[in-house]
Amino acid sequence: MLEGQHAFGSELRRARHAAGLTLSRLAARVHYSKAQLSKVETGQKRPSEELARLCDAALGAEGALLRLVPVLSVPHTEREPAAGEAGGSGGTPARRGLLAAGAAAVLGTAATPSATASPAADGALLDISRNLFAEFRRLGQSAPPGAVLPALAEQTRVLRLLARRSGARTRDGLIALSSRYAEFAGWMAQEAGDEQAALRLTDQAVELAAAAGDSDLASYARVRRALVSYYRGDAAETLALTATVRSPALPPRILGLAAVQEAEGHALAGDHGSSMRALDRARALLARAPADPAQPVLGASHVPDQVAMITGWCLLDLGRPREAAEVFDREMCRVAPTALRTRARYGTRQALAHALAGDIDRACALTHDVLSAVHTVGSATVALDVRRLSRTLARHPRHRAVKEVEPLLAFALSPAARLL
Repeated sequence: MLEGQHAFGSELRRARHAAGLTLSRLAARVHYSKAQLSKVETGQKRPSEELARLCDAALGAEGALLRLVPVLSVPHTEREPAAGEAGGSGGTPARRGLLAAGAAAVLGTAATPSATASPAADGALLDISRNLFAEFRRLGQSAPPGAVLPALAEQTRVLRLLARRSGARTRDGLIALSSRYAEFAGWMAQEAGDEQAALRLTDQAVELAAAAGDSDLASYARVRRALVSYYRGDAAETLALTATVRSPALPPRILGLAAVQEAEGHALAGDHGSSMRALDRARALLARAPADPAQPVLGASHVPDQVAMITGWCLLDLGRPREAAEVFDREMCRVAPTALRTRARYGTRQALAHALAGDIDRACALTHDVLSAVHTVGSATVALDVRRLSRTLARHPRHRAVKEVEPLLAFALSPAARLL
């Protein structure tokens, strides 16, 4: 570890001298104190990935410093799923989860056709089920994942049961739709912090889609797995998975979503050029994706311009917080007030971008605004950025606005907040 710290410090000093910057000027650019940078350069202090990204961008090092950050060995521990979540065992589901599961069962039972149902009735059943899925997507924007998961699991089961009692055309449609329920349940499991359940549900979605004659979802499942790897901080695995989703025979939307995830992987690795090229490719592909109002949208559906928003996300990971803040400020104005999960996710990154860019007052004001949404949606992935935001603001302990928001951030990250 100490050897790695000294290697990083030596390279940082060399790159700083090559750029013609004094320690004070570099400190002003990356918004770290001169004393902190001096300790990093002399190997007395371990550099963070955050600092490495900022210095890479400030010195034009193209990820060279990021690659030298000593890796802390942290044992992986599986999270025990909470009662009522995917994979949870025993116990009684939370009241909201129980009510949601009951509602799904009632809706499914009410829509169950008789053995002699007409084709018209079968068609109405499929329409009702699609509309219900849209409602679940909306619910996922404003409710904790543990409250949504039981209903999604129950509705997936109900759709498979209904498929066995329907005509051939409706049967395939219901099975295909059940795969989308399972895929969305996988995302909610990831939001609940249960990676293993997320991957199991994604695999179930692929199996159901294949049974309905849709082999493309298997490729999208690799994109979903790449997202799990991204949140783990594994750039190499993120890029390896997206590299397998390149066949021109795949639908443009799946290829576009894979390019988005590839861009995030390159940004995580500190490769600005490759990240921006992947985003350009994603924009072109998604623009070609035909919109079918009768079918659920694959991927994010509450972000007006996904590529623009992810551009801000990538710029932040690339150590360019001021550029990222400009993108987030523009794009967040376009997100619907009711899309709480989306607002929590990107609003936290917006606050983080301003904090890293040194605009502490603006960052704290945004933090005040976004924490209510963070509390409501209870997202494990958003919590990663809330922690990052908290660490960044903690570097300014004497700032009045930081003193005011610090207790709110501490509570947002506490176990007590997750119980509400």
